[in-house]
Amino acid sequence: MPVLSRGDKFTFGQSTKQIVDFLGLNESSGPELSTDELVARIDKYMGAALELIPLMPADRLATHVPGRPRSYRTLGFHLFRVVAAFLDANEGVTLVREAFGEEPSPDATTAELVAYGESVRKRFRDWWGKGDTSPVKELPTYYGAQSLHELMERTTWHCGQHVRQYMMLLEKEGVSHHQPLKPPDFTKLPFPQNVWDG
Repeated sequence: MPVLSRGDKFTFGQSTKQIVDFLGLNESSGPELSTDELVARIDKYMGAALELIPLMPADRLATHVPGRPRSYRTLGFHLFRVVAAFLDANEGVTLVREAFGEEPSPDATTAELVAYGESVRKRFRDWWGKGDTSPVKELPTYYGAQSLHELMERTTWHCGQHVRQYMMLLEKEGVSHHQPLKPPDFTKLPFPQNVWDG
């Protein structure tokens, strides 16, 4: 877990705003995109994932991604679990790190991954259509209360980063696809430069 410390004080390195405030920097640290724009991005990322996951050969689902003990199957599940955890926080469930560690059944099929993704996407759309979506609403997380807007931004790029990775994994496996996400789909979000760490 990333932690930033100065003397006997510390902050979790999960929120850009918290880091900027902690260091006393004179920089803008809030989300660049509105909640409406973030919702559109999340929906687009999940839609892209639902196109990409069925393209992965079933016999490759147990293969591990580069540099991590995470299978292609788990990555396909996880990118939707990130959004589900955000929705849970909106229902008052404290977002804990363990929520991101949940895994699918070891033998989950492509069809089951897609069904899970579709259920999360429907839940997300239903929430946006009739839930409490005030950008300043505070949501409970393991690194302190976060505004809905800030946690939504984090959820957006977290999900999007994993879809970037899934596109690359398909290419690594020799599977062509029509690149459902293009560079403009990743702008104005704090994505890491690299698709993979290191």
